Amino acid sequence: MRVWILISVLLALLAGAIYVGYVGWNSTDVAMPTAGWVAMGLGIFFSLVIGVGLMGLMFYSSRHGYDEPPSQPRSWSIGDSDHLPPP
Repeated sequence: MRVWILISVLLALLAGAIYVGYVGWNSTDVAMPTAGWVAMGLGIFFSLVIGVGLMGLMFYSSRHGYDEPPSQPRSWSIGDSDHLPPP
């Protein structure tokens, strides 16, 4: 029951967003020039390229162990002469 309520609320939000987008897009008679369409297309394209590239790097680093925490160095005390430089 709760799943159906959640799905119906999400679909209502999607329908509202589509309606607002449609009304906003068609509320003016201003035509966008070709340079505007090209700029918008290039912006969308490069945004997707950067997003996909960063997600790919994230999955690559996770699979190859680059996200593991660094190993902890051995703790030592002042009286530990093994770690001191020779006199």
